[in-house]
Amino acid sequence: MTQSGGETSDAGNGAPRPWFVPRTFAGWRTRDLGADALAGLTLAAIAVPSQMATARLANLPPQVGLFALIAAAVGFALIGDSRRLSVGADSTIAPIFAGALAMVAAAGPEHYPMAAAALSLAVGLILICAGAFRFGFIADLLSIPVTTGFLVGIAGHILILQAPAVLGVAGSRGSLADQAQSLIAHAQNVNPWTLAIGLGVLAVMLAGERLSPRFPGALIGLSFAALATAALGLEGRGVTTLGSMAGSAPRLFVPTITWGEFRIIAPLAALIALVVMVQTAATTRAFPNSAAGPDVSRDFIGVGAANMLSGVIGAFPVDASPPSTAVVAEAGCRSQAAALVSAAVALAILLAGADALARLPSAALAGVLLFVALRLIRVGVMRDVWRRSRAEFLLIPATALAILMLPIQQGVSVGVLLSILHGVWTTTRARTVEFERIPGTSIWWPRDEATRGEFMPDICVIGLQAPLSFLNAYNFRRAIELFATRDPPTRLIVIEANALVEIDYTGATVLADLIQALRARGVDVAVARLESVRAQESFARLGLLTLIGRDHIFRSVQEAIDALAGRRES
Repeated sequence: MTQSGGETSDAGNGAPRPWFVPRTFAGWRTRDLGADALAGLTLAAIAVPSQMATARLANLPPQVGLFALIAAAVGFALIGDSRRLSVGADSTIAPIFAGALAMVAAAGPEHYPMAAAALSLAVGLILICAGAFRFGFIADLLSIPVTTGFLVGIAGHILILQAPAVLGVAGSRGSLADQAQSLIAHAQNVNPWTLAIGLGVLAVMLAGERLSPRFPGALIGLSFAALATAALGLEGRGVTTLGSMAGSAPRLFVPTITWGEFRIIAPLAALIALVVMVQTAATTRAFPNSAAGPDVSRDFIGVGAANMLSGVIGAFPVDASPPSTAVVAEAGCRSQAAALVSAAVALAILLAGADALARLPSAALAGVLLFVALRLIRVGVMRDVWRRSRAEFLLIPATALAILMLPIQQGVSVGVLLSILHGVWTTTRARTVEFERIPGTSIWWPRDEATRGEFMPDICVIGLQAPLSFLNAYNFRRAIELFATRDPPTRLIVIEANALVEIDYTGATVLADLIQALRARGVDVAVARLESVRAQESFARLGLLTLIGRDHIFRSVQEAIDALAGRRES
């Protein structure tokens, strides 16, 4: 983004934007209003039911989900970057904080809403700081297999937590295993009416999805469920409904919590913020504004502002929504005006239409969440991981089991730890490979059994296929020492450093000791193709450049061999 006078030009747009116009409206024209209004109404038809259902999943009244929708739309539209990203209550994070905040509710039910609002403020503050300091790399801490297992575990939580509402049986407290056992014990008490309502809404949504992502299956399913409940008098047959909800607009206040509650909320906020960053980064990258690519850090700030606003109106943490974003993108939205239209619909429902929701069965909202849970299970991704990497596939069930068997916040922490350990394991397994010259050329390439390359008797060209750090430095040293002791004796080692994008202090120290030991034995060492700017800076800062010598740093392997082999012969 570049500034000139009082106007700003956004990458990929070309049209100047006045400074007072949010980035999420860059390039917007009045002729775009029709497309944004249509996209906003489509989003409202899909998002409003899911926001209410997610609020129930978070152990809060359904109308609080509409508060979250309004705050998310307004907060992100004012501060964010993406013109298509949809933000709102999310069923991925709701089970995480609902389970963790159960300890707060034990001190008194009135503490829970305040704690949820305070958690939203804390998550928002972390996201804003992460965006301001451009910590977007944190979103890459979860690998695809771990993320897939995480979503499977969350889906399991949703299915078990919503099963009592669908089956019409009494729910229970305790661990997820205890709740599952309680469901089995009450299986003979299933209410066929609630079961029909829940599965009916699920069937309508599944059928609607096959027709079009924009099909308002949730709205249609909930409408039929409410009509059937009123027409057949199902409340007298054991079907519970939402009951009367007082219509009211959101009001601003600052949530207050105790020190004990803060100690619960602080680590939980960091965990929720990490999950939000992962999902926000994935969504904004999937739906960029232009070919110039997304500004992920700015979108972190936008989602952070949405969470802050959600907290001060008494709602709960919000997140980017991939399904809703796909809907507004396909509907042809031009800006965040589409999200503001959906927020206006939610506000109208709160002010004037709350009583219309009184006959809505709880089983119908549970049916919406069953649909969400099924969509979280990415069978195609699991099949692809199994086909291409059996070892990494094990991360999927391991993460899912951690989410299901442990308290959910601990399970998510285990998933993050598994992802980091997987990255560490991958780095430590980095191989040191030998290069050979392709016949008739000056190109040196990793040795391949399928082709016959050329070697020089006393020259060895090797490369590490990863950054050089404390994780692999000693293995790298052992590999080079093996190459240096071959017969006939090696007189020159050229390190092909194209993949050496970074080097840390330990890696530099080990490499320096190795170079000194080799040169003491009469083996010269050179570096070729040190192309990474970060690696070049590390070489200079850590003293390797002085040790190796600028006359031993080359732009190609062949250049190094021609210069040093000829010098040695002279």
